[in-house]
Amino acid sequence: MRNMIRPLAAALLLSSALSAPALAQDNSVIRYVPQGDLRVLDPIWTTGTVTQVFGSMVYDTLFARDAKLQVQPQMVETWSVSQDGLTFRFTMRPGLAFHDGTPVTSKDVIPSLERWGKRDIMGQRLFQSVAKLEAVDDRTLTLQLKEPYGLVISSLGRIGGLIPAVMKEAVAKTDAGQQVPEHIGSGPFTYDPKEWVPGSKIVLRKNAKYVARSEPSSWSAGGKAVLVDRVEWTYIPDPSTATNALVAGEVDILETPTHDMIPVLKRNRNVTIQRGDPLGNVGTLRPNHLHPPFNNVKARQALGYLLDQEDYLRASVSSDPEDWKVCWSLFVCGSPNDTLAGSEPYTAGTRAERDAKAKRLLAEAGYKGEPIVILQATDFPIFSAASLVLAASLKRIGANPDVQPTDWNSVLTRRAVKKVPAEGGWNIFFTSGSGVSGGDPFTNPASTACDKAWFGWPCDAEIERLRDAWTRETDPKKQRALLEDVHRKLYEHGTWFTYGQWFTQTAFRSNLTGVQNSPVRYFWAVKKG
Repeated sequence: MRNMIRPLAAALLLSSALSAPALAQDNSVIRYVPQGDLRVLDPIWTTGTVTQVFGSMVYDTLFARDAKLQVQPQMVETWSVSQDGLTFRFTMRPGLAFHDGTPVTSKDVIPSLERWGKRDIMGQRLFQSVAKLEAVDDRTLTLQLKEPYGLVISSLGRIGGLIPAVMKEAVAKTDAGQQVPEHIGSGPFTYDPKEWVPGSKIVLRKNAKYVARSEPSSWSAGGKAVLVDRVEWTYIPDPSTATNALVAGEVDILETPTHDMIPVLKRNRNVTIQRGDPLGNVGTLRPNHLHPPFNNVKARQALGYLLDQEDYLRASVSSDPEDWKVCWSLFVCGSPNDTLAGSEPYTAGTRAERDAKAKRLLAEAGYKGEPIVILQATDFPIFSAASLVLAASLKRIGANPDVQPTDWNSVLTRRAVKKVPAEGGWNIFFTSGSGVSGGDPFTNPASTACDKAWFGWPCDAEIERLRDAWTRETDPKKQRALLEDVHRKLYEHGTWFTYGQWFTQTAFRSNLTGVQNSPVRYFWAVKKG
């Protein structure tokens, strides 16, 4: 029935789209439908996209990342590093001020970075190597390392994770285990909590006193010149209702229209469809390394030989290849760390040949037909379909998949269980991550630190040694060589596999200009009318 209703809804929408008159709009206001409800406002509390959008509007950062994924100074005017590479000196731009008019000083920056460093994965690793942060004067501070570390500036220009937002000193000293009580930043938009209706609406106003950089806007870098008076967020959970609102001109931007509505929207001359994050999302097939059969490396490698990415992407994402990409880089195709090192054996030969290898490897791992428990998140269509594709592949070689349907929240709970599958544990689950946040050996699920690793608990001392060496290396060529060594070892170890890369689309009214195709929705440089 659901498959019949969707085409009907699309047909009705198309009819109304072609016949409805456009509503008169205030060109000083952008009305935005985010992909989810904004429940958490503290940008170092969750990596959730809606929170990071809010954080990028209200707060500023020392450094930022442009559309080429290059780190650029943002609040920083000048910076330098000592000859031994251990002392970084940062001087902020003049005139920076918080929304309440108080100037931004080094004494605000230091506790802001320290709090971020307790929660963000890149921040945590950076502060392992930091000896001290010190204020030189109101605009200048130094960061002193106790050992060489190659990711200082990259960490401070973080995107896709928890942004190192600069807050007022008193707020920044809030315990990292608690959310901050107020949101007074120095960014291009101001926030008034009186206008926030949880689950429904939030309003952000142009910060008329914001001092923008002179460079062109590019993602979170450059001049964040705001060209409207306010941005109103309205959360509309029903996709059809949200799409109708865009068609009618009641809203201006729909962050993530559903794939089945996109063809309809493309036929409306008043709507523009644009790819969102150019690095998209990357699928993760995660085996449990604790229990048979995947406690054996040969069984994990068997999964790689069974993995025909096009099957997964067509079944779980879309039949349209423009919506996805076959990608075997664990560090994300199109990112600066894109590499295929070590993936070659899994893509060579015919499907029949790869199936034969997978069957042989499973047998050599001691597999004798025991159930392979796959957690199927039925309320996440992409993960749900991927679970069924894997089950069909396992059956094809004579294995015994046990697909256990459940909701995503239950998967999140159960994946933390270390018991054997027969007692409430698991063998495999599917998930995904933002391409921009997982494009290196440190921020994605590459850890093989045994009990300290991500769910699945892989354990390999050599991979950990290489990952640590990569973070410490300051020579770009040597760092790249280490990255490829890590990637090769991850495939040899069967730590996890990617089942491809896919892209979301953003829909907006065609009278908007300056909308960036970025991993986070940025509202500076966007003009309406």
